[in-house]
Amino acid sequence: MKQAGVRFYAELNDFLPPEKTARTITCSFDVGGSVKDMIESLGVPHTEVDLILANGEPVDFTYRVREGDRICVYPEFRSIDISPHERLRPRPLPEMRFVADTHMDGWRLIFE
Repeated sequence: MKQAGVRFYAELNDFLPPEKTARTITCSFDVGGSVKDMIESLGVPHTEVDLILANGEPVDFTYRVREGDRICVYPEFRSIDISPHERLRPRPLPEMRFVADTHMDGWRLIFE
C-alpha cells in the first residue's frame, strides 16, 4: 500500500480530531486520487483551503497524490502576500457594513 504525508496548518486543524492536529498525518492508499479527495477524506472542506504544496511546489485540487508525497495544506492567507502562487479559494467578498437610515424601512448593504 502506498503512503503520503499530509499536514494542515492554522485553523484547518479545527476540522481534525485532536490526535491529528498540528502534525503530519500518514495516509495510505492503493490508487492515487486527487489531493482534493484526500483532504476531504480527512474531514477538511476544500472550500477552506487556499494553498496546497506537494513536495514544496504549489498544486491545484486535481493533483494526483503519489507514493511518498509530502502535502502541506494552508487556509486563507490574510497577512502574507502569496500572489505569485495560484490561490485555490475564490477572492473574498469585500468587507460588509450595514447602515441604518431613519428614512428607510429596512437595512441597506454597503460594499467598499
